[in-house]
Amino acid sequence: MLLSILSWSLFYFCHFFALSSNYKSNYFTCQNSSHTTNREENKNQSYSFSIISKMEGKEEDVRVGANKFPERQPIGTSAQSDKDYNEPPPAPLFEPGELSSWSFWRAGIAEFIATFLFLYITVLTVMGVKRSPNMCASVGIQGIAWAFGGMIFALVYCTAGISGGHINPAVTFGLFLARKLSLTRALYYIVMQCLGAICGAGVVKGFQPNQYQALGGGANTVAPGYTKGSGLGAEIIGTFVLVYTVFSATDAKRNARDSHVPILAPLPIGFAVFLVHLATIPITGTGINPARSLGAAIIYNKDHSWDDHWVFWVGPFIGAALAALYHVIVIRAIPFKSRN
Repeated sequence: MLLSILSWSLFYFCHFFALSSNYKSNYFTCQNSSHTTNREENKNQSYSFSIISKMEGKEEDVRVGANKFPERQPIGTSAQSDKDYNEPPPAPLFEPGELSSWSFWRAGIAEFIATFLFLYITVLTVMGVKRSPNMCASVGIQGIAWAFGGMIFALVYCTAGISGGHINPAVTFGLFLARKLSLTRALYYIVMQCLGAICGAGVVKGFQPNQYQALGGGANTVAPGYTKGSGLGAEIIGTFVLVYTVFSATDAKRNARDSHVPILAPLPIGFAVFLVHLATIPITGTGINPARSLGAAIIYNKDHSWDDHWVFWVGPFIGAALAALYHVIVIRAIPFKSRN
């Protein structure tokens, strides 16, 4: 009986071993065949790509990330599109013809109204948070950040087709340095933005004058425990993030290359404002907008609100200048290449 059991056990073991060996042999054969097929397909694709490049008359190899002028070769997923990209000409320093155009004055009015609404909603939100006995009884810092970011998203969406939706002298200054608008238009925008901010904060004070003065009026100051240098650095970096996002979200080159990807430009801009506020409200109350800081300071008009006020002009303008230089010199730079 025992011999019979051992015989059957040996039989099944040998049978299983034979099947296992056959399966492994077939598996490695399929793998080798698959690798061979993949190599052949890659060679065919490389050969086809080189033929296409030669047929298009390219004088240089097409490499991902390479910029050429004129940029006729789509790169990456944008190769699905046949849209070419032409660099828009830089705006002139002075353009006297603008002053006789209704669209010029209309754009300034749009900036005034947008900044007015921006200050009205955001300062009211700040007042509501400060009026509460504690942060948990109100929307807190997150709510303030959402108010600023959400209003920028909505207002940029509404005014982008009229004035470009700057709503911020720092953004206007950065775009001016990048030659996106003339000096005449830049100065006009900044004046209208500041006037709109003053009116927006003034309306809030008109609704609740006593509480407005008691709760700080939404004015920006460097928080206790931080130096003016820390506040200046926070404003520089925060404004850099905002203006860099503006350049990236509105870049015609990126829009042409990624035209098959629907992107709503005001969304990343508003989200950048939201994130910067989350980070810097505890430091400076988050300026990154000289018009917003000026409007609240003028209406509140207390000595301590003016002591640090220069931080909220110098910081945003430096941050905007750095973002403009980074975009123009690094991101949009045209590399030098030798032609054979």
